[in-house]
Amino acid sequence: MHAFDILGDPVRRRILELLADGEQAAGAVSEVVRAEFGISPPAVSQHLRVLRESGFVTVRPDGTRRLYAVEAAPLREVDIWLDRFRQFWSQRLDALATELARGKRERRAQRDNGGDTDGDPRRGTASVSEEDT
Repeated sequence: MHAFDILGDPVRRRILELLADGEQAAGAVSEVVRAEFGISPPAVSQHLRVLRESGFVTVRPDGTRRLYAVEAAPLREVDIWLDRFRQFWSQRLDALATELARGKRERRAQRDNGGDTDGDPRRGTASVSEEDT
């Protein structure tokens, strides 16, 4: 199975999200997934099996429990494949970062000036000029 076939299923993606926080028992994963998706315990087990057989998770016995953990290698392969597409969103993310920084600077300047951003000490808020509208 191709990595995107594995990741295309919302139940398997959710299982990986749960395991991203660290190793978890199959029962704990099953409880969350069953509650969120309304599927049976055997269905959850099947999804765990698909993830295990495709190499996305590892399992180890711990007494009577089976502990599952994310395996990084298949996710790195997905990341490498996605790398050629990052150009499509990285420029937009850079622009967003610039706007967020600008907003922080403006709020800081407003706070430091006591809310006076237009130079008029009688006002506590910035005025809107014709250029701003």
